[in-house]
Amino acid sequence: MSSRRPPAKANLPECAFVIPVFNHGARLAEVIRAVLDFGAPVFVVDDGSTDDSLAVAKSFSGVSVLQHDRNQGKGAALLTGFGAAARVARWAITIDADGQHEAGDTPGLLAGRPAGGRGIVVGRREGMAGKNVPWTSRFGRGFSNFWVRMSRGPKMTDSQSGFRVYPLPEVLALKTRSQRFQYEVEVLALAHWHRMPVVEVPVRVSYQSKEERVSHFRPFVDFWRNAFVFTRLIVMGLLFPRSLRARLSTRVTQ
Repeated sequence: MSSRRPPAKANLPECAFVIPVFNHGARLAEVIRAVLDFGAPVFVVDDGSTDDSLAVAKSFSGVSVLQHDRNQGKGAALLTGFGAAARVARWAITIDADGQHEAGDTPGLLAGRPAGGRGIVVGRREGMAGKNVPWTSRFGRGFSNFWVRMSRGPKMTDSQSGFRVYPLPEVLALKTRSQRFQYEVEVLALAHWHRMPVVEVPVRVSYQSKEERVSHFRPFVDFWRNAFVFTRLIVMGLLFPRSLRARLSTRVTQ
């Protein structure tokens, strides 16, 4: 991550950081240090890591560490983090634990929130043509953008970016079904069905070399998981009017 750091204890009112982690011990400390400088609550969700990620997270004071006993997926980790963050904040800032994002872009993301509205802000990654960017990331972004739109979702240019701002508790009320990477694209379609604004703001990205990079993307398995999620969303989009889609995708709270 960049050496450019935000001012110590920068003020981010009503915000909390949520960092989903699965075997990202090599870069996690760097990411945590960068977000701690903002002075906002930080929730690290260890999703069943088998490396030293949990120990790294627990080594920081002022960080709330949540743990899944077994790997459940990025979507499940995000939802666990959102549930905890909602007790102290109205906005969750998500940032990946692999170090690809620049925490210093956080104020720009927050500035992109719709005036007077409660929407999702997605960091549109700039520099995706870099030499260390895997072809699967470039292809997957275009593939995902197309199918999000076909699912009656918003028109996106980077529907797979993990650097985002989510409104709490509104996002928890969306009845998402995906537990893994697919959560981040499904939530965009459901938000659009609920007339929740989804906007994009440019952010920087830095991919490590192939030898350093930690990726849990499995082309064959994740292709079929994506296909299943998008097929379900497209069928709902074709068969049901928007009002009914919204009702069917709302969680029932007690």
